Amino acid sequence: MKTSTDRLILTEITGTDLEDIHHLHSIFEVDEFNTVGLPKDIEETKQNIRPFNEAKEKEPQNKYTWNVKTIDTNKFIGLAGISLSNDKFRMGEFFYKLLPEYWGNGYATEISKKIIEIGFETFKLHRIEAGCAVGNVKSIRVLEKSGMTKEGINRKILPIRGEWVDGCIYSIIEDEK
Repeated sequence: MKTSTDRLILTEITGTDLEDIHHLHSIFEVDEFNTVGLPKDIEETKQNIRPFNEAKEKEPQNKYTWNVKTIDTNKFIGLAGISLSNDKFRMGEFFYKLLPEYWGNGYATEISKKIIEIGFETFKLHRIEAGCAVGNVKSIRVLEKSGMTKEGINRKILPIRGEWVDGCIYSIIEDEK
C-alpha cells in the first residue's frame, strides 16, 4: 500500500530501507521516548523490523509500516505505521518517527491525519489509538492537532532505557472524524 499527502509519500518498507531505518533508530533524540532502544548494530535493526516485513505476507494484513519521503526531494525523513486488530473491535494503533532535522515542520501532524483518514476510509476502523510518554510534549501536540482526544494516562507502562514511564493514550472514533 502506497499513499501520499500534499508534501509526503508513504510507501511500505522493504529490505532496501534497512540502512535508512537503522540510521533513524540509532539517533538518541529519536529514541528518547521510544521503547525499542538504540540498536547495537544493523542486524538488530533488521530483526526489529522483521515482523513489519512479514506482516505484508499475512491475509488479512495486520500491520503496515511506511517509509516517509518528501515529494519534492524523495528524501527519507522517517517511518510511520499502523497495527490493525482485524476483528469485530475494528481498532488500529499508529506511530510515527521522524529524523530530528524534520521536526517542527508539521510533517508528523500531516502523517497522523493521513493515517487516521486511511484507518477510517480504507480499513473501516471504528477506533484509532496512539500513545506516547507523558513527557513527549511534541507528540502530545501532534495527536491533539490531529483531532484525537486524550483518554488518560497509563501508569508505568512504557519501558524506556531501564525505567518504567507513564504513557498518555489518545483516540479518535469513526464518528468524530
